[in-house]
Amino acid sequence: MSEDPRLPFDPIERAGELWVERIGSPTAMRLATSIMRVQQLIISELDAAVKPFGITFARYEVLVLLSFSSTGRLPLSKIGARLMVHPTSVTNAMDRLESQGLVRRVADTSDRRRTFAELTPAGKEVLVEATAAVTTIDFAVGGLTSDQQDEAFALLRTLRASAGDFKD
Repeated sequence: MSEDPRLPFDPIERAGELWVERIGSPTAMRLATSIMRVQQLIISELDAAVKPFGITFARYEVLVLLSFSSTGRLPLSKIGARLMVHPTSVTNAMDRLESQGLVRRVADTSDRRRTFAELTPAGKEVLVEATAAVTTIDFAVGGLTSDQQDEAFALLRTLRASAGDFKD
């Protein structure tokens, strides 16, 4: 018989109580800690959803981004910028996706310094199947109603904008 892995209390709420006693207002700490924990939970569920297709959610994002391109290809540097990840992360994801036959690198004939990435037919198939899997679990945010998801997005967008994540 497996033991329930859930704690019998909310550790962030408890940390907030201790924070009040020892430091002061727990409001910002509780929110930041909750955001980080929710991110862990969501990534875990999304990774589990796409695992049967041999990819991680991070690699799924690359496939989606390539599928959104009007030309069917994107420079590797643009992938990193759009996904807001370090170039090393793009290289690692591309290496894995290419070794699986899901993307291919294509040299830019007009600029030898630039390399494009494009989906292969196998990549397009995996993308369709993985998209069905993540939409079936409502991108792991099904604990909120559609209206709550919109509200949460608006609040987090404001936080991202104030942190300089994008020009608004």
